[in-house]
Amino acid sequence: MTTIVRTVKPPRRPNPTHASPHRQRRAQPAEVAQHEIILHGQPVNYLETGADTGGPVVVLLHGMASSSQTWATVMPLLGTHAHVIAPDLLGHGLSAKPRSGDYSLGAYAAGLRDLLVALDVPQATLAGHSFGGGVAMQFAYQFPERTQRLALVASGGLGRDVTLALRAATLPGTAFAVRVAAALAARWSAPLGVALARVMPTVSKAEIDGLADAFDSFADHGARKAFTHTVRGALNLSGQRLDGTERLYLLADTPLLLVAGNRDSVIPIAHTLAAHEVLPDSRLEIFDDAGHFPHIEQPQRFAHLLHDFLTTTTPAQVDTESMRRQLLDH
Repeated sequence: MTTIVRTVKPPRRPNPTHASPHRQRRAQPAEVAQHEIILHGQPVNYLETGADTGGPVVVLLHGMASSSQTWATVMPLLGTHAHVIAPDLLGHGLSAKPRSGDYSLGAYAAGLRDLLVALDVPQATLAGHSFGGGVAMQFAYQFPERTQRLALVASGGLGRDVTLALRAATLPGTAFAVRVAAALAARWSAPLGVALARVMPTVSKAEIDGLADAFDSFADHGARKAFTHTVRGALNLSGQRLDGTERLYLLADTPLLLVAGNRDSVIPIAHTLAAHEVLPDSRLEIFDDAGHFPHIEQPQRFAHLLHDFLTTTTPAQVDTESMRRQLLDH
């Protein structure tokens, strides 16, 4: 096992001159480090902060065609209270993009388990955004003994509906279309973003930026192939293939935080609201004036919310026997 460590500077935050020295020290964001570890002969990239805090372990999972960088603003804020790990999932970011890789939801969950075992992390709180929320749920179903809490942010896997663009990505010829779009985006992303904001004013800047980042990543052939495999495993022309609501009852004993933006143009907010109805003991937080990336649009609020969730809930103690009883009693 090989590990490569690089230091990543956290985003700058205001440091008011009128604040006391004590308050200035507490407001200082945590340093974020970038690591690479070799698992199964393939590189896995991840960001890490707060390892020396002694706080709970939080694993942040990004969405499809994204990377750990989606958490770049949140991590320095959370790292003052918790040990935070944000991996690049297989086929994303700086992690391996094997042609013959298994890009199913179950394989993503198993890969995350392997990473945590290698890092000697027996249990963790998982927070997943969009597709990462589906991975987080799958991890909780497959490895309940390793899951302390779950936070789902604009999560996939909670209903069928999804934006038309993602459904279209399941059609034949997607790889070629993505390659052409990536080439065009390299030259026209800025003006296209402005035009999109004018034509669709409800689309948030973070959503436009997320789309631009996805197209930037598609310049890499491996990323394009990984996206094609992943999207076809999770979606079809009618919407999301996997609806996790039928198994939500298995999370009844796991502290659950549900987060969504009220202007999400990718995944309907109704999915999150319906999940809360199924599990009324879950915590529900709707970010006003936020789209599909509430953690990017309102990072301080999100970091505070997740910190409060960590400190006011008791980690789940779910094992295979208790899950067996849930399965038989439902």
